[in-house]
Amino acid sequence: MWKYEKRLQYPVNISKPNAKAAQIIMSQYGGPDGELSASMRYLSQRYSMKDRTIMGALTDIGTEELAHLEIVATIIHQLTKDLTPEELKASGFDKYYVDHTLAIWPQAAAGIPFNACEFQCKGDTITDLYEDMAAEQKARSTYENILRLIKDPEICDPIRYLREREVVHFQRFGECLRRAQDDLDSRNFYAFNPQIDTKRC
Repeated sequence: MWKYEKRLQYPVNISKPNAKAAQIIMSQYGGPDGELSASMRYLSQRYSMKDRTIMGALTDIGTEELAHLEIVATIIHQLTKDLTPEELKASGFDKYYVDHTLAIWPQAAAGIPFNACEFQCKGDTITDLYEDMAAEQKARSTYENILRLIKDPEICDPIRYLREREVVHFQRFGECLRRAQDDLDSRNFYAFNPQIDTKRC
């Protein structure tokens, strides 16, 4: 059960439309390392996670990723609302407009639609947590790429906040991984078992 507060986790107040910026930021809505992938990854992985504490972390972080999805959608909306057809054409946003008008739709900056094949749920604690840590680092890198391309402080402020949360999530998943490794029987955990014959696997 979730309690939804009708406010953004971090405020977004963009006064000047900028469709070119919106096209770049769109990747963190529905791109390969975006917030939609993150929320679906963690909220799906939680069901097969045997450790209740780690399951709770996946639920917490997956829920927060939904809040981040809301922030990114708000940024895109504020950057594109009230644009004229001339402005849309000049910015290159006209192709998106033809299919979606100015609605928010999940795709990467390159225009590739969101695809659930961009994340994995294996049901193996170590595999899933390594995927989660890598996902947070890829999202951080994407936000840093956005910050290299966009300099408007009204846009950069919430983007920096989102980047910082990726670092925090990475650290939490690292704590979960350490917990999982401490609880594993070392005879069954390949990373600590030099006797495993990988040639026969």
